[in-house]
Amino acid sequence: MPNQPDIGDPEPQQKRVGFAVVGLGELSAEELIPALRTSQHAYLAAVVTGEPDKGQAFARAAGLSDQDAYTYEQFDDLAKRDDVQAVYIVLPNNLHREYTERAARMGKHVLCEKPLATSTEDAEAMVAACKAAGVKLMAAYRIQYTPHHWTAKRAIAAGQLGKIKLLDSIHAQVEDDASVWRLSLKQAGGGPLVDVGIYCLNTLRFLTGLEPEWVYAAMHQPQNDERFKEVEESMSVMLGFPSGLIANFLTSYGAFKTDTVRVLGEAGSVLLDPAFVYIGLELELSDERAKTRPQFAAYDQFTLEVDHFAVCIRENREPYTPGEEGVQDHRLMDAIYQSARSGVRVEVEKFSGQDVFRNTRNEPELPSSAS
Repeated sequence: MPNQPDIGDPEPQQKRVGFAVVGLGELSAEELIPALRTSQHAYLAAVVTGEPDKGQAFARAAGLSDQDAYTYEQFDDLAKRDDVQAVYIVLPNNLHREYTERAARMGKHVLCEKPLATSTEDAEAMVAACKAAGVKLMAAYRIQYTPHHWTAKRAIAAGQLGKIKLLDSIHAQVEDDASVWRLSLKQAGGGPLVDVGIYCLNTLRFLTGLEPEWVYAAMHQPQNDERFKEVEESMSVMLGFPSGLIANFLTSYGAFKTDTVRVLGEAGSVLLDPAFVYIGLELELSDERAKTRPQFAAYDQFTLEVDHFAVCIRENREPYTPGEEGVQDHRLMDAIYQSARSGVRVEVEKFSGQDVFRNTRNEPELPSSAS
C-alpha cells in the first residue's frame, strides 16, 4: 500500500466519522479497510458480512471487538450505533438499493460502490430514499478523487490541449470463472459495461465536464461460452458530445487486461496509461514542444475518497460525486444497450453546461505535494 497523502495528520478518532463496511470481499479486505485504518477524517467502526466467523476475524484484525461484526440479518442493528455515521456498500450490484434504503431509514449516510444499482429505476429510488431521510449518498467514483485525473481535467479546461476533438478509452480484463456474480445478469445488471466499462464512460464525462447527446454501440456475446450465457463479452461504444466532439471506448471480459484514456486536442494530448489501476497511474501531457509526466507524492485513492465523504458528513456538504452522478451513468448505459441491441444511434437527453451532475462547490482535497 502506498504512503498516505500529505494533507495533514489523522485527527483524534472522536472527531473522525465512523464507517461500517458492508461486504467483506477482496476490495474491502485489500483496499477499503486499510484505507479507513489510516484515514485522516474517517475510521472503521464496524463490518457487515454473511459469515459471522469471517466478520469477527476481520473485526479483530482491525482492532475492533466481536460485537463490531454484524451479519446481514443484523444490519439494522447499526441504528443503535451512534458511532457509525456512514456505511460503505461493497455488495453485488443488485443489493445496492436494498442496503442503501435500509441505511437511509437508520439515518446513516451512504457511500456506494459503482455502478449505483442494476437499473436506472433503482438508482433513482436510492437518491430519493436518501433525500427523504436527510442523509447523503455518494457514488464511489474513486477516479474523480485522484491528482492524476484532476491534473488532466484541469489541463483540458485551461486550454493547454487547444480545442478538444477526440477521446478514447479501453478497459478490459479476462473473466475466466463462469460462477462469479459479475457474470450474472440478475446480480450485476450487465457485463463488462457496468463493471469496468463504466470507468471509461464516467472518466470521459469527468475529464470533459460534458454530457453526451447521443450514443452508438455494438456488442458481442459469443455462443457456447458458459461465461457469457447472460451478459456480453465485449462492447464498443461511441459517444457524441456537443460541438462535434466524439469519444470512443472499448470494454471486455475476454481481452488482456488494459486500461487507458487518451484525449486529443488541436494543440496537444493527454494520455493516462494505466488509467484505472489502484496503484501506479501514469499521466503524460504532450504538445509540439515536449512530453511531460507530472509526478505526485504517493497517495491512496480510497483514502482520498472516504476522507472527502467524511468531511462532507461532518460539515454538511454535498459530495462531489452525489447519487445523481451515478444515475446519469445508468441512463447512458441504458441507451448504450438499446443501441447495441437495435443497431441504431440513440439520442439521449441533452444537458448544457459543465459538470452538471457534480457538486462543483465542493471539489475534493488533493495531496498538496503534487508537482
